[in-house]
Amino acid sequence: MSNVVPLHKNPDPPAGPAPVPLWVRSGRTVRMIAHERTREAGRSAVRHSMYVVGGTRIVARRTWDGRTGSRYERMLRAAEAAGNFEVAQEWEERLQRFREARHRRRMDLLHSPVDAAKGLAVGTGVGIGALVALGVVMAVNNGEVADVVTPLAATIEFIALLIRIVQVVWGPALTVGPFLALLALWSVGRKQQAAPNWALPANVRSGEGEPITPSIVVKALRDLGVPALRNAIKEMGDAGAAMLGPIRIAGCGVEVDVTLPSGVSTVEVQQRRRKLAENLTRHEHEVFITIPQAARTVRLWIADSGALDEPIGPSPLVTDETMTADYAKGKAPWGQDLRGDAAALSLYQRHLLITGLSNQGKTAALRSLALWAALDRRVEFRIADLKGAGDWAMFDGLATVLIQGPTDEHVIEATKMVEGLVEEMNRRIAERQADPTVVFDPLIGIVDEAQVAFMCPAVDDEKRPYGGSKAMSRYFMAVRKVHNQGRVVDVLMHEGTQDPTDQNLPKLVREGAHTRASLALGTEAQSVMALGEKAVNGGAAPHLLRQGLDKGTLVVASDGIEIPKGQSSITVRTHFIGDEDAKAIAERAKALRDGVTTLRVIDQDEERDALADVAAVIGDAPRLRTTEVLKRLHALDPKAYGNQWTNDRLKALLEKHGEEPKKSHGVMVVHREHVLRALANRDSDGSASAA
Repeated sequence: MSNVVPLHKNPDPPAGPAPVPLWVRSGRTVRMIAHERTREAGRSAVRHSMYVVGGTRIVARRTWDGRTGSRYERMLRAAEAAGNFEVAQEWEERLQRFREARHRRRMDLLHSPVDAAKGLAVGTGVGIGALVALGVVMAVNNGEVADVVTPLAATIEFIALLIRIVQVVWGPALTVGPFLALLALWSVGRKQQAAPNWALPANVRSGEGEPITPSIVVKALRDLGVPALRNAIKEMGDAGAAMLGPIRIAGCGVEVDVTLPSGVSTVEVQQRRRKLAENLTRHEHEVFITIPQAARTVRLWIADSGALDEPIGPSPLVTDETMTADYAKGKAPWGQDLRGDAAALSLYQRHLLITGLSNQGKTAALRSLALWAALDRRVEFRIADLKGAGDWAMFDGLATVLIQGPTDEHVIEATKMVEGLVEEMNRRIAERQADPTVVFDPLIGIVDEAQVAFMCPAVDDEKRPYGGSKAMSRYFMAVRKVHNQGRVVDVLMHEGTQDPTDQNLPKLVREGAHTRASLALGTEAQSVMALGEKAVNGGAAPHLLRQGLDKGTLVVASDGIEIPKGQSSITVRTHFIGDEDAKAIAERAKALRDGVTTLRVIDQDEERDALADVAAVIGDAPRLRTTEVLKRLHALDPKAYGNQWTNDRLKALLEKHGEEPKKSHGVMVVHREHVLRALANRDSDGSASAA
């Protein structure tokens, strides 16, 4: 046998750093907790000590202000810095009156000791005389001569008792008094947060839930980055709050008017909205800046922290099943303004335009107004939904015309519908000329996704384009004619469009609407397109709304809604009415009518069973990418499934039947099982498929 001992290789060392033992981790945790507690204890000690110091400083300052004219001098300097010379003159007069009154008081002090001594002597003599007289009366009544001095003796004993009480209380009062004084100073300092910021509690340091006070607003304006404003506030000192009007509670926030110093324009403040909001410990969307009528004044509305992220309640159309409408005298309950007050819109003889980015609630906002108007049985609707996803399907049986689909054929039918409005308008005008007293039932034409019509490339047999913004455009010219003359005979246009440009929303069309409303937009230029320069210059800023987070929030410029005096627009958080609730409201509206026969333009794709075609192109595959499904549908029938079929269109088809595409490894796919289940559910319900 060999004497060689076999060598065993050591196992490979573990990858990565060696694990930290449990006792080491526990020790680190204990030290970290102990350090944090020590730091918090030190911060608390400094905070409460500085409350006393700060309270002393505040009380001393208030005392000094009460005894001297420094307060008047500060207000005088503040008015001069702000350029309010009339106010400065008024404060100068007040200062002069204060000094004169103080001088009279000081001169009176020269004579007061003598007067006080005389008064004391006279008072003592009169008092003793009165007590002796009372004693004489008692002596005569009782027949005892000793009763003459009884009242005087009782008074002396009472005074002696008071002296004994003071002797007993004086010692403890001298001991407790300083502590009570310190407690009072601490309370003043705590109320004013008179401590370094790093020593304050965490929620105060972060500004979370911090109430809006004059000092906070002035500080926010001072740090806004406007040199003239900063210098003026520094010159004002503690009197900077003179710029502010009263801070008023306004719904879920507060409102305050700020009169800017001379040399500071309102535009300079408007352009720094985000920085102002951050200085006020708010998010940008929680601060709104508007321009009231007063010169050099901005009006700030500052929301309570997080209040605008809370949903508003349901629409009265949903909660009140007995509600009806009056087109001429009533107003549609649209939502709430930022103050929490109900915001209602009059539709009477007003053309309407609602725009915004995609998927921000445009259709819901437009549809809710139509649902309210439908509760007035006199109102006739002609509707073209150029999205074709079924958002307006509940108006089947309410509208006399209902077009649903995004193709060029649907645009052609929508154009003919608007041209029909023009014909009816002309007929009514001729009848009004013959009989000026005639009254017409309102006729409202609604075109949702109007940008599809403006961008349509189709031409008619005479080579006239349906889309575009020139005089040859049939859709454009029909809308312009309704805008020009339709109002006086109650023929109205309501349009909804998305992502406005000069191409998909021509200038003459957008400026022809009496009521213009906008959801979130991408740029300030688009805000001007949507609402007009006057509204944007006055503070309207739909481009500052948060895409996706401020769904249903509209900036409205219209005389049909109550707007605060001096403002050119109002921000409205609209009620959301879901499809099921919309169907219920539509059924109530149908019950008010004798019955309406809807001319319904059948969607081109309804000649095919789109859901069955989706199942066919998937075949035996468990799932396919949505792009592959669309490619196969196009190959199956290029005419039926042309360029208008997109991922959104496919998703809408499946969602209509209770299913939707899902993500698999980050890619949208359609599951064969889901499509077959949708087919089975549809067949069991006996409903027909529609793309």
